[in-house]
This record gives sequence, structure tokens and C-alpha cells, in this order.
Amino acid sequence: MAVESLAKDTLSLNQPDITIIVRFTPSTVVRLCALLLGLLGGWANAQALTVLYPDIGEPYRTVFTEILQGIEEQSRARPRAIALSAGSDLGELRASLKNGKVVIALGRQGLKAAAMLDPAQAVVIGGVGAAPDAERLNGISLTPDPALLFAMLKNLLPGMRRVLVVYNPAGNDGQIRLAREAARNLGLELVALEAHDLAGAARAYEAQFAAADGRRDALWLPQDATTVEETTILPLVLKESWSRNLPVFSSSVLHVKKGVLFGMYPNNVQLGRDLAALALALQNGEAPKRGVTPLRAVRSALNSRTASHIGLNLVSSQQRSFDAVFPEP
Repeated sequence: MAVESLAKDTLSLNQPDITIIVRFTPSTVVRLCALLLGLLGGWANAQALTVLYPDIGEPYRTVFTEILQGIEEQSRARPRAIALSAGSDLGELRASLKNGKVVIALGRQGLKAAAMLDPAQAVVIGGVGAAPDAERLNGISLTPDPALLFAMLKNLLPGMRRVLVVYNPAGNDGQIRLAREAARNLGLELVALEAHDLAGAARAYEAQFAAADGRRDALWLPQDATTVEETTILPLVLKESWSRNLPVFSSSVLHVKKGVLFGMYPNNVQLGRDLAALALALQNGEAPKRGVTPLRAVRSALNSRTASHIGLNLVSSQQRSFDAVFPEP
């Protein structure tokens, strides 16, 4: 049978003994295209995530911009990003988000706003060091996982046997629990002393220094406003550790600039990807274990002057493994 010549809006299916001809009218083509666009649009909206973040100046604005970049990359859709200022109407915000299923809340302002949302909405938090009721939330903190810090310590100084730390249990009890497990897994002993105020912190550090041996001990500075207070405690710790050749490492990159041997800080784009992955899992009906997990998307920083002072001579390739080296050339 001869094959009929068809217009562009005609579909032809040929068999040896039959020809089926289906003709689409222009209106049918339009309806099919509209249906396809609707399906694609619905898929995109299902993937889009709402993100609450603080409207804040530099350098923190760049941090949240990079986190948003990671969220977009992971979700493959531009998030609905809502900047929050001190004057934001939280009641209006709640009404505008009532149909949303999952919200990512960044920073303290994002966390405060998320607390006002419908309890049925899932919230993923990020960009905060610690959060109240962390066991009932989902998210990732800005506090580096102690396991990563301790592993780097063992890599740089294999002879280390003990990690010394002074902490305030009011805000860091959970972090110390993680640290004990991480130390045990790496064959380290964690010697943790509690302090509830600056005077107590000074006494605890005095006790740690008195018993420390720089050949096998290292001091860890956690993110703790009491025991790592910047104007009094930190200068004291840096001075004593320098004079005793005691290695000190920190959960804050800012301390590396001031003389701590090494520290870790967030990889903001990767953190955004990790937050988006958690939010998408919730959006898809999965039920991940509740809790705010420590930061594992990290970069590392080294103070080369301190390394030389304690006799740690790193070759160029070892220094290049760090994302930042201080003092800067």
C-alpha cells in the first residue's frame, strides 16, 4: 500500500498490511502543549524549596548567598528565597507559607521565623551554631564534627594521645558527647573539664596546662562563648600554649588567624547541597532521624608559623592540602 504523504500535524503508523492515520487539529496540539507545560511546571514547583534567611550585610551576606547556591544546585530549581529583617511581619509570612510542605530556615532570624510557622510544616535548619530543642528538629549546625577535627590532629601529629578541652555544659553538653565517641574511635582520650563562668574557665585551663605534655596532648577550643571568650580567655590560652609548645586546634577559623595550629570552617555551597538533600527527602515523604547533626561540609585552615614553632615541619604539598594558610604571604 502506498504511504500517504502527511502534514506536520499528522502521525502515521505503518504495518505491512495497514496504515493508521491520526490527524491532530491545531487546537488539539495547543491543548497537548498546555498539558505538557502544566506537568513540567508542577514538577518544578514540587522541587522548589522555600528558604528563610536573614537580610544582613557583608561578610555574612556572602555566606548565605553561597548556601542558597548549593540549595539551588542540589534541588535543580531556584529556591523561593525570603530575606528576613528585624521588621518582617511573621504573621504575614506564616500566611504566605501555609501551603508549603518544607521550609529551610537559615540563621537565628530564620530559626525564629520558622518557630512561628504551622506545626505541620517540616523545617530544616542551618547556619546556626546551636539550636534549642535540637533533638526535635532536622538540620545541620555550623559546628564542625569533632571526628573531623580529631582525625586531622592524628594526621598531623600521630603521637597525640589525649585531647584536652574546657567547656560549659549549658551549651555544649551534646558536643562533648559526640567528642567522647569520636576520640574513642580514634584511640584518643578526651579530658574534659567543666566551667560555668570566666573565672571557672581560667581555673580549668590552669589545671589542664599544669598536667599537659605537648608531646602527647593537644588542646581543643570548641565553639563556646564562656570557655573560649575572646578578650580574656583566648589570649591567655594562646600565650600559655605557645610558651609550653602545646598544640592547640579550634572549631573556629578565626582562632587560626590568631595563632591556633589549625581549625575548620564551613564549605557553604556544599552545606547548601546537604540542607537541600535533607529538605527534599522530607518533601518526598521520607522520615530521616530527627536531630541537628554536626557540620561535615568543611574547609580547613593552618597557621604555618605555629606549626614551625611546635616543630611541625610541613612540606609544600601538605600545606596545599589546607584551604587557607596563615599568616598570609
